[in-house]
Amino acid sequence: MSLWTSLEPASATVDPGSSTRVRLRVRNTGDVVDEYRFEPVGDVAPWTTVEPQTLRLYPGTTGTVELTFAPPRTSDAVAGPNPYAVRILPTEHPDAVTVPEGNLTITAFTEVRAELVPPTVKGRFRGRPRLAVDNLGNTKVTASIAGSDHGDHLSYEVRPGTVRIEPGRAAFVETTLKPKRIIWFGAKEERPYTLAVRRSGVDPTEIEGTYVQRGFLPRWLATFFGIFLALAIAFVMIWIAYKPQVRTSATEQTEQAGVALAPSPSATPETLPSSAESAPVEQPQVQQPPGTQEPEKDKGDGDGGDKGGGG
Repeated sequence: MSLWTSLEPASATVDPGSSTRVRLRVRNTGDVVDEYRFEPVGDVAPWTTVEPQTLRLYPGTTGTVELTFAPPRTSDAVAGPNPYAVRILPTEHPDAVTVPEGNLTITAFTEVRAELVPPTVKGRFRGRPRLAVDNLGNTKVTASIAGSDHGDHLSYEVRPGTVRIEPGRAAFVETTLKPKRIIWFGAKEERPYTLAVRRSGVDPTEIEGTYVQRGFLPRWLATFFGIFLALAIAFVMIWIAYKPQVRTSATEQTEQAGVALAPSPSATPETLPSSAESAPVEQPQVQQPPGTQEPEKDKGDGDGGDKGGGG
């Protein structure tokens, strides 16, 4: 091999969104002048630049190039140790390729964003918004979801209550909002609420939404019922105040029947016998023995008859 290399330092650390530099020293140990071309390889190659990209060295001389690592502050820059390498291609000896290797450690960062879909929901008994939680950091995130509102007007059902999200991924949480008091009549009411994404060691991420609670019956129907009830009460009051007289044909027919059954005017109380006189005392009849005949009474006056008639 006609090339000697050295990375200084061999291991480096960089924060996402910033940059760091590593020096690569190259010595031509051959006996001819050679030109070397440098190409970064590995997972961090997209964020690596080499200056200068080519280097011409005389035999026995040493040159230096700088490797600059600038990982972005995105989920693509995975946290942790990341090996890297630089391929050195000599022009005079293309088969004598050298690949010095090093290690670049990318620090971890977390960034979580959440969004309500839709931000405003409407309903009479419940609302079902969806919460989208995006992990924009370069490490796995574990978070819990909780809801709250001013006045404690709503209850919350969150499924799932805890999510684990890989870097660059998103999780969807189904949320059900239920009002604690039902609006039977009247206009709709807006009830703002907050869903909080809580993680260990950091402040929670809060997302605000609005639940529009509608009345059970529409406003125009409630107005119609109110007018109808007022008219019904007014009709009942008028009915009670005037007290209308109701005459039926059944009563008139009863009166006519009573007149038809009344006694004749010729029969006066004076001519009618009294109950005592008109009701003769009923005497018991004595059964006569056969062959015996009761003598007939005289039909004449009491003065002309024989009072001592024979038997």
